[in-house]
Amino acid sequence: MRASSGSARRTVLMCGVTLTLLATAPVAQADPERPGHKAGSLVLIGGGLKENNSPVYGEIIRRAGGPAARIGVITAASVPESQDPDAGDPERCSNSACNGAYYADLFKRHGAADAEWVPLDIDHVANADSDAVVAQVNSMTGFFFGGGDQYRYITTLLRGDEHTDSKVLAAIRAKLARGAVISGSSAGAQIVSGPDMVSGGESYEGLRDGSSAGYFEDPTRLGYIPRGGFGFLTSGLVDTHTGAYGREGRAYRLAADTGHDRVYALEENTALIVDDPGSRRERMTVLGPNGVAVLDLRAARTRTGPAGWSMRKARYTYLTQSDRYHPHTWTAYPAADKRRLRPVGTSPVPANDDVFFSASNPDGTPYSFRTTARALASTRAQRTATATTFGTDPRFTVTFTKAGGFSAWTEDGAAPQTLVDLQIDIAPR
Repeated sequence: MRASSGSARRTVLMCGVTLTLLATAPVAQADPERPGHKAGSLVLIGGGLKENNSPVYGEIIRRAGGPAARIGVITAASVPESQDPDAGDPERCSNSACNGAYYADLFKRHGAADAEWVPLDIDHVANADSDAVVAQVNSMTGFFFGGGDQYRYITTLLRGDEHTDSKVLAAIRAKLARGAVISGSSAGAQIVSGPDMVSGGESYEGLRDGSSAGYFEDPTRLGYIPRGGFGFLTSGLVDTHTGAYGREGRAYRLAADTGHDRVYALEENTALIVDDPGSRRERMTVLGPNGVAVLDLRAARTRTGPAGWSMRKARYTYLTQSDRYHPHTWTAYPAADKRRLRPVGTSPVPANDDVFFSASNPDGTPYSFRTTARALASTRAQRTATATTFGTDPRFTVTFTKAGGFSAWTEDGAAPQTLVDLQIDIAPR
C-alpha cells in the first residue's frame, strides 16, 4: 500500500464457525488426485515484518526447502532507483534495488541457501518478459514480494491494463502449482488477491462515501481494482496493516459494496499461512505476535438511509498464534494451548471515540477496534459495547455484541486472545 512505501529499509515494508481443537500446524500435503504432487502455499504478512521475526522467516524458508531454499525477492512495488533521491546512500535508500538487496540478505541470515533480487520495477517492465529473468525464477524454490504500492505489481507483472500474466508471473504461477511457497508483506500480501483488490482508502471516508473502482491520488478515498491482483487467494478479500491503521471499517464497506462475504484482515508482523490455496482443501494457520481477523458478511444486511450507510449482523473472528481456519467450512480451530474463557471481570468496557484509529486524530491508538472487542470479551457485566468514529459528519457507531455462537479463548485463563463470531453493527448517528 502507498501508506507503507518509503519506510526505512530496516523495517520490512510495509464468521459463523464451529469450534474444534487441533494441535498440529498444517504442512504442505500431497494432492490425492495427483500422486506425487505437492501443493504450494502462501505466507502472507500484514506489513511491518520485523527483521528479527525468525518464526516467520523460518517458516518461509522451511517451505522453500530448508537449508536448500533459494528465495527470489521481488520488490517491484517499491519506487525504482530513478525516483529515489537517496538512491546513492546505502543507509537511507528505499527503492526496488536496495530493498531487494536488503531482503535477500535477511533471508540468507535466517538460513536460506541463497536469496536473490529479481530485477523488476516500473523502470524495467520489459524484464517481466525476459527469458533470462524467467530462468532465474525457475531456479528458485520460493518467492517473497515486498511492500510498497501493489498497483506497481499490476504494472510490471500483469502488463498493466492488459491484466494478463507476463512470462515471469506465469513462471511463478507454475512454480506455486508445483509446490513452491509464495510469501509477501503489505503490498506483497495484497497482490495475491482475486477480484476487487483494495487500492487505498481510510475507514471513515469509506464508510461515509462508499467505494469506487479505480486507483486514486486521494489516500483517504476507498478504491479497488475490479480485476484484482494475481488471484492466488480468492476465498476472501485481503487487507493489510489492519489494526495498526484502523482498516476494519474500510474492509467491511468494500466487501459489502463488491458482494464479497469474507475478508482476511492481516495484522502487522504476523503471517497467515495458506495451504492448498484455491482448492476445497484450502486451510490456514496464524503465525506471529498479533493476529488475523476474519470478517464474515454472510448474514450482513446493509442500507443507505438519510443519515448514511449502515450494516447489521456482520461477524468478527480474531485468530492468533497457532489458530487454524478452514475457509470451505467457515470453521475456526483455536490452538490446542488455548481454552474457553469464562469472564469473571465486571469492569465496564472503556469508552472509545476513535474505533478506526483515524489518521486525523493525533491522540488515536492503534488496534482500537480489537481493544474494544477484547474488553467486551473480558467482562461478564456487558453483552454489548459501543464505540464511535473520530469523524463526526456523520459519526458512525459500532456496536459489538456477544450474540449466539460467540466465544473467546485464552492462554492464561484471564486475558482473551482469540475471539470467535462477535457480531458487528455499524450505523450513522
